[in-house]
Amino acid sequence: MFTGLVECTGKVAERQAVATGARLIVEIPFAGELALGDSVAVNGCCLTVDRVEGSCVEFDLLTQTLRVTGLGGLHKNSLCNLERAMGGHGRFGGHFVMGHVDATAEVISLEPVGQDHMVRIRIPEAYRKYVIDKGSIAIDGVSLTVAQILPEAVLEFWITPHTWQRTIMHTYSPGTVVNIEVDMIAKYVEQLYGSKTQG
Repeated sequence: MFTGLVECTGKVAERQAVATGARLIVEIPFAGELALGDSVAVNGCCLTVDRVEGSCVEFDLLTQTLRVTGLGGLHKNSLCNLERAMGGHGRFGGHFVMGHVDATAEVISLEPVGQDHMVRIRIPEAYRKYVIDKGSIAIDGVSLTVAQILPEAVLEFWITPHTWQRTIMHTYSPGTVVNIEVDMIAKYVEQLYGSKTQG
């Protein structure tokens, strides 16, 4: 479980193709605090630490992960958002983020507005039903509030300077592919409501 409050960014040291998917090696500032089996959200995708060597942390990417997420597009020196699993002793910010990416989406536009940035992202139409005005969604692991829902499943967000600089959002451009995870509560409500109407 994560909060969508990115701790820092890391850099991809290497991505190796293997028979079952890929091996992702990331330079992580808090690598020394990680142990084998720990969970780290990399661009919003929950990955398990398989090896730590110095500042480099290695993860296995399954074929399913490569199919559903945008992690297959990472290459040497790509920046990525990082967040460790939520501890039980701290304050809870952001929203409930599982680290189970639903799909990828596309950045449509970015525009500086004063000190902030306005970003528009088009999500797959199938996931539009899980989004509400002023609701939460995770974009590359960043918990964001939907400022406006536009036609054709385009979502508008206002990004503060803090988030813009501390995440990979400042590297985005139109056409950038991002990972999305919709609010899991919306999916639970849909399933529960559907089972009642069918029963």
